[in-house]
Amino acid sequence: MLFAAKEKGQGLVEYALILVLVAIVVIVVLALLGPAIGQIFSNIMDALNGTGA
Repeated sequence: MLFAAKEKGQGLVEYALILVLVAIVVIVVLALLGPAIGQIFSNIMDALNGTGA
């Protein structure tokens, strides 16, 4: 029972590390695909406004 607190803390640290890694991956993906996604939304807005290219 002496080690229960250590294991609980260790689990929290592991979850925090996974959360940080997922956040980094999401930021990188958004940074790479952001302009392309923005262009898609611009094309949709142009089509809806009737000013399509």
